[in-house]
Amino acid sequence: MRNFLIVLLIAAAVFAGLQISIKCFEVFDVSMLPTYKEGNIIAVNRLAYLTDKPKQGDIVALYPPGENCQSAFDRFFNPYAAHYIKRVIAKPGDTVRIDNHQVFINGTPLCESYIKERPDYTLPEQLIPDGKYFVLGDNRNNSYDSHKGWLVEQDEISGQVCFRFWSTEYPDIRYTSIPLFVIIVGVFSIDAILGSNKKNRLNQKISV
Repeated sequence: MRNFLIVLLIAAAVFAGLQISIKCFEVFDVSMLPTYKEGNIIAVNRLAYLTDKPKQGDIVALYPPGENCQSAFDRFFNPYAAHYIKRVIAKPGDTVRIDNHQVFINGTPLCESYIKERPDYTLPEQLIPDGKYFVLGDNRNNSYDSHKGWLVEQDEISGQVCFRFWSTEYPDIRYTSIPLFVIIVGVFSIDAILGSNKKNRLNQKISV
């Protein structure tokens, strides 16, 4: 019984750590095509920028502009807190302009093999102020992003997209928390049982 309680506490700690550090979202729009499609499940590392800063090319989850910034640990068990998924294009101190269907960073054309199509809009050159980031969707002509006039502060970025799960059935991942917890408990329980059996066999050999 004591071993089981220890296993349960360890599993709960691991589960809580995953909930705090990793958050999953389902993609519901087309602004990041072709990189992410509707129905993709993506995992966001919410601790990525605690000691680091976003870099050009990072794909990040961010709070929609105009909403009050929330803590990185908001809605602890809710995978559907409102977020945008965008790509960091320019950092504080960079200049950015969009002209002739091309994005220029500090006067240099940005190589963008990942976009769906080249932008059909223009943007006068602007300097990105300290603490702010310029973000765009990979589906340049169908994305509400920084070319519309807003920038992102670092504390409005809730994490970095680290990997994705492909899905065509639009699963409701709100119910994955319980199976995940059961799996963690099961793994640690099996390990504890095997370890206990090994210890018993060893004790039997010694007593003999």
